[in-house]
Amino acid sequence: MVTKGKQARLRRCSSIAPVAQRIEHLTTDQKVRGSNPFGRTTQVSCSFTVSDMVAKLFRKKSDSSSASTEPTGGPTATTHTLSAALAATLVFVASGAVLVLEILAVRLLAPYVGLTLETTTSIIGAALAGIAVGAAAGGWLADRVDERKLLAVLFIVAGLLALLIVPLVRMLGPGARDGGDIAALGVTLITLVPPAAVLSAVTPTVARLRLHNLGNTGSIVGGISAWATAGALVGTFGTGFVLVPLVPISASVLGIGVVLALIGALLAVRTAKLGPTTGVVVVVGTLALGALTATIQTPCDRETDYHCVNVEVDPMVASGRTLLLDDVLHSYVDLDDPAHLEYAYTQWIADGIDGSNADSEPLDVVFVGGGGFTLPRWLQATRPGSTAKVLEVDGDLVEVVREKLGLRENAGLTVAVGDARTTLRDLPTDSADVIVGDAFGTYAVPWHLATTEWAEEVKRVLRPGGLYALNVIDFPPLELLRAEAATLLEVFDDVRLVTMPDGELNPAGGNGILLASDRALPPPVGSGEFGEIILDRDQVVSFAGEAEPLRDDFAPADQQLTIPFD
Repeated sequence: MVTKGKQARLRRCSSIAPVAQRIEHLTTDQKVRGSNPFGRTTQVSCSFTVSDMVAKLFRKKSDSSSASTEPTGGPTATTHTLSAALAATLVFVASGAVLVLEILAVRLLAPYVGLTLETTTSIIGAALAGIAVGAAAGGWLADRVDERKLLAVLFIVAGLLALLIVPLVRMLGPGARDGGDIAALGVTLITLVPPAAVLSAVTPTVARLRLHNLGNTGSIVGGISAWATAGALVGTFGTGFVLVPLVPISASVLGIGVVLALIGALLAVRTAKLGPTTGVVVVVGTLALGALTATIQTPCDRETDYHCVNVEVDPMVASGRTLLLDDVLHSYVDLDDPAHLEYAYTQWIADGIDGSNADSEPLDVVFVGGGGFTLPRWLQATRPGSTAKVLEVDGDLVEVVREKLGLRENAGLTVAVGDARTTLRDLPTDSADVIVGDAFGTYAVPWHLATTEWAEEVKRVLRPGGLYALNVIDFPPLELLRAEAATLLEVFDDVRLVTMPDGELNPAGGNGILLASDRALPPPVGSGEFGEIILDRDQVVSFAGEAEPLRDDFAPADQQLTIPFD
């Protein structure tokens, strides 16, 4: 017979069972104290229930010093631990690898979809999506499977997925060339999200192995988070300052994949969790994918810090060379005739220079953007005694032009490697007759070279009456070209536009050359062989319309740019 008192004690004891499960050492005669509404303290002996519960709990563990509560459907207790040093190493490597692959993905995709703000945004977003999915899935799995085996599998799978990135990009990239931002996002999701997700599952798995004592949960979680962040920082800086400048992109991805797979294999051996058959499969898979990554053809003659560079021989002219940057025609050079200008826009710039200055008069010209160095060499060939100062951000590109396009620097042709926004500041005031801006591309615009503040710096370097010739590539509705016209109108007294017309003699898009000066420009000169139109200042004002000048504080140049397949 159970008395009312015993029934009350049973109810109280059952209510504290969840709490008792989290206590590492319980005696078989535990006294539980609680306060009643009247401030008195009551004692209830629960030895007859708690002792049975504790015994049952400890029988399911191989290590009685590490008790924990599991979610419904999972293991009843974690039986494994991980040293602090190994835990830190694993999350450091995994988080760092995610950032390395993210940055390298920008370089891998650029030859196919360009280096635009939208492309970069897609890659960052895909990486973050992978991190979020991986963190959630990793935590769920760690509560339900053997954590040590899971860690080994995660690193092996991540390594194999990383080794697939280069082949997938090489296969899918050509089909994405005309797909715009959606194509860039699609290729990114396919190639980057899976390895990012798998690598991001490492951190919650490691946390699960380390959290065997609820008394220092904060320290453990904080330490793991700190090491993961440190890995991400090292991965970011190491990629930008070491890997990209010194190692080919495909080789970097290959190295990351092999290292991750090797770590997974070592974890499997250390814990004896994967059998010999699995080990053979991992080794064969790693070797096969590694060989594919190493041998698959790159679309680049040379991968620089900023571009995928290719130089093609003109099949019609033995001395003709075409420079392609990220799969876009950029420059044409005739090695035997430096005065030859193949493209219409280069001829328009040359016409603007000739029309603003006396024939054959030596000039001091600053070129913002070197490319194939076509115009600097034209200047020296047609105006002996001139000086050409080229501001080029890509030092490796300059090396390619030296090797394959016959560039020879001299006292009259010098190169300053660095971002033009900073290198232009080093030039003296009133030191140039002409500044040529040719750093804009079909896919991307260096927005900081498109603002009124930049134009003011250009005006500072120009001598009174000097000419600023700016090449802008844009397509209808020509929002970027209109905004740039409005920007130059705010800084210079006279602005003209040279471009190809549509059927109604309006700007049709493509290359547009804006000519700006603080004096009234002379009547235009040129052959007109390309069928171009020239808008005077009033027409440029009308063309700019309501467009707002671009400023350092607000210059949405990437969004205003329209590329042909948008």
